Amino acid sequence: MNHPPGPTHLITVHWRQQGRVIRHQVPEGEYILSSFEAQGDPLPFSCRNGCCTACAVRVLSGSIDQQEALGLSGELRSRGYGLLCVARASGPLEVETQDEDEVYELQFGRYFGRGRVRAGLPLDDE
Repeated sequence: MNHPPGPTHLITVHWRQQGRVIRHQVPEGEYILSSFEAQGDPLPFSCRNGCCTACAVRVLSGSIDQQEALGLSGELRSRGYGLLCVARASGPLEVETQDEDEVYELQFGRYFGRGRVRAGLPLDDE
């Protein structure tokens, strides 16, 4: 793949679910997920908008620029979690994929398990 002029950064992804380690040079400022796809290594994703947790990773080394990660609380970001679909390359980075359900539970689990949710209005077929 031909990269535009400018700095690139080595991004290493430990893909736990597939037992693979993938490394690519990613141009600074480019989304990591889309760069890996363009280089022939598509990674897990769902929305591409930073709103779900399908592309969640935990940072092992380096830092992640993910200002658009709406689907990840500030608390989880501070604990080293990131979303590759909206993460931009800003330096060398090593991450490990996470299970979507695991990150979803960390983020939203405190809101569940409090009994059945009740709807305000009955459904038409009830």
